[in-house]
Amino acid sequence: MSSAHPVTVSILRRVRADRLDEVTHWVQDGVNLANKRPGFLGSGWIRAGEGSADWQMLYRFASEESLAAWEDSPERRAWLAHGEPLVERMRVQKTTGIEGWFDEPAVAEDAHPTPVRAAPPRWKQALSIWIGFLPVNMAFTLLSGLVPGWAEVPVALRVLITVSVLTPIMAYWVLPFVTRLLAPWLHRR
Repeated sequence: MSSAHPVTVSILRRVRADRLDEVTHWVQDGVNLANKRPGFLGSGWIRAGEGSADWQMLYRFASEESLAAWEDSPERRAWLAHGEPLVERMRVQKTTGIEGWFDEPAVAEDAHPTPVRAAPPRWKQALSIWIGFLPVNMAFTLLSGLVPGWAEVPVALRVLITVSVLTPIMAYWVLPFVTRLLAPWLHRR
């Protein structure tokens, strides 16, 4: 199947707590390898918290074909084999829509990735964002209007403050909730 859209891979790994330094180097080696591949668009990885053994990793390729070339490469297989003693458990999800940046990976107790799910049409993605953003923006606007002197704050500064407050709210709570709530509709043919 051909993909004209980028594919995001979201991975949750539980790593050996006694080997965090090795894991850090191993993950960076994987990023460095992927960075040399055609179609690689970027990656990021974070630990769930200080002392946590759960690591969330995202990487993105320009198409299913460029992702498949990376996944089937001997370099990646060797890199994964090197990391086997460091990883206790792995869950993987591949998506081509906005939900890949906000949802946790689907539960899969083995290292076999779930199939790529087709992205919802852009109009459904846009409507989903609108459904989440309208009430949050409305509430913030009403509440900020109660702050004494808010109307006298220069417009550019008000917009900067509004965007700075609403972006994490949307990214961490609202969009994951909306995409889960609307998932049957988003992915209906």
